[in-house]
Amino acid sequence: MQILVILGHPDPDSLNHAIASAVCDSLRENGHRVLFHDLCAENFDPLLSKEEIPDSGFVPDVIRNHCKELQTADGIVIIHPNWWGQPPAILKGWIDRVFRPGIAYRFDEGDRGEGIPVGLLKATAALVINTSNTPDERERSAFGDPLEALWKRCIFDLCGVQTFHRRTFNVVVTSSSDQRRRWLNEAKELAANVFCEKSTQHQV
Repeated sequence: MQILVILGHPDPDSLNHAIASAVCDSLRENGHRVLFHDLCAENFDPLLSKEEIPDSGFVPDVIRNHCKELQTADGIVIIHPNWWGQPPAILKGWIDRVFRPGIAYRFDEGDRGEGIPVGLLKATAALVINTSNTPDERERSAFGDPLEALWKRCIFDLCGVQTFHRRTFNVVVTSSSDQRRRWLNEAKELAANVFCEKSTQHQV
């Protein structure tokens, strides 16, 4: 399988970077082809211009390449911290610019955008891994877990990815080195288990 892995964190010494490395290693060990992007290291421009908004608008080559990789991926992994209940701005900008109409979704004839889109992505499964300093119970009770709604219901469900997995590692700020090692091992196991033929045949 060809797996697209997207990392959104500015610090190369972060747990997010270690998770991304562990995930990529696991995928390659299991025979997958990995397309990896560290958006911050690549200086990805998150700003969507007005010229890119129309279906037939001008799309720079770098965005066309990202679109092609998204369109042809058999699986997708997103890794980022929970910042104010959202992904970092660079990752939100990647969504804005790359999850384009005609690439990730389309609307039926006569639908000007007010209806429910038809998903176009080939990917059979998506895995989102977050880091957070908020305990799970408070995230759900106080905030309603906005990242679950964003990634599952607002993005992958609407773009045709039928199998969705998400794991949050928390609380990072008080974690020990042993705990972080356990998280890295779990991330490797998640990547291995999510992207196998059996696990991608059924929606989770």
